[in-house]
Amino acid sequence: MFNAFTPRSASAYQRINVETSMHTIDQHQLVSLLLEGLLQAVATARGALARGDVPTKCSNITKAVRILEEGLMTSLDQEAGGDIAANLEAVYDYSVRRLIQANARNDDAMLQEVYRLIEPISQAWKEMKKNNHAANDVAQPVPAEA
Repeated sequence: MFNAFTPRSASAYQRINVETSMHTIDQHQLVSLLLEGLLQAVATARGALARGDVPTKCSNITKAVRILEEGLMTSLDQEAGGDIAANLEAVYDYSVRRLIQANARNDDAMLQEVYRLIEPISQAWKEMKKNNHAANDVAQPVPAEA
């Protein structure tokens, strides 16, 4: 009557969960998640490189490149973002090139460089959200007591 659990069915449920979540979060949160995923992938690749685990290194570098190219770079609004968007695009493009080189050369220094480039962007993105919430809290009128 029921099929046994398979990794393929679990993967399908996970994909549906991610797709559903994508429709319920705001764009700021989405970019924040992409940045966190990128940092996680680079950190995992560095660990795999140190252990000599080539398949894990390669898959995580590929994941990081896809996050950069398909997530972060495509979400940049060049018109509204102006110089900031152009600068971010340059950093993301450089990071993609360094990740590819790091993968080919098994170079931890290049992976670390990408991590150090992206981490401050991620932190600034989180701070921007906090500051927006704080500004909104200050801007909200306090209801008068009756």
